[in-house]
Amino acid sequence: MTDTLNIRLAEGDDAALAECLREHGPLIRSYLRRFVPSQEVEDLQQIVYAEVWRSRARFDPARSLPAWLLGITRNRAVDHLRARTLRTVPLEAAADPAGADGRAHGDDMAERDQVRRALAELPAPQRQAIEMAYYGDLTQREIAERLRVPLGTVKARTARGLRRLSGILAPAAA
Repeated sequence: MTDTLNIRLAEGDDAALAECLREHGPLIRSYLRRFVPSQEVEDLQQIVYAEVWRSRARFDPARSLPAWLLGITRNRAVDHLRARTLRTVPLEAAADPAGADGRAHGDDMAERDQVRRALAELPAPQRQAIEMAYYGDLTQREIAERLRVPLGTVKARTARGLRRLSGILAPAAA
């Protein structure tokens, strides 16, 4: 049945498209959920369906239909994520936590100023990863998604940045 579905889809059969989406819709949805926020999955799924219909003539019925669908889904998810704007807060705009009495303490302010100056000495990618983690309260996976870099890159930038930060701050503490 799948072979005939493949052929019918490649030939432009409307019913084949409906059957294809009914059969493989859950696969497409679960794949999209891995990459985009849940509230955006349905809209992106519709974009994928439109692309499947537009690209049906390029589909080779001898190949795997699920693999072809996931390729289209991946490309549309990447396009969607690239089009999103990153919302980051500059370090200077981040609110400083107040002390136990509700006011900022002078010593704490001096330490925060030292940390800010030390952060400014880091290379931009390391500083960005640390700021997003500590001031943006993001996980390393969320940082990787927002920066569109591998998770290992974020981990390396954070580790190197924290090591450098420690070296910069250590003489100031002595």
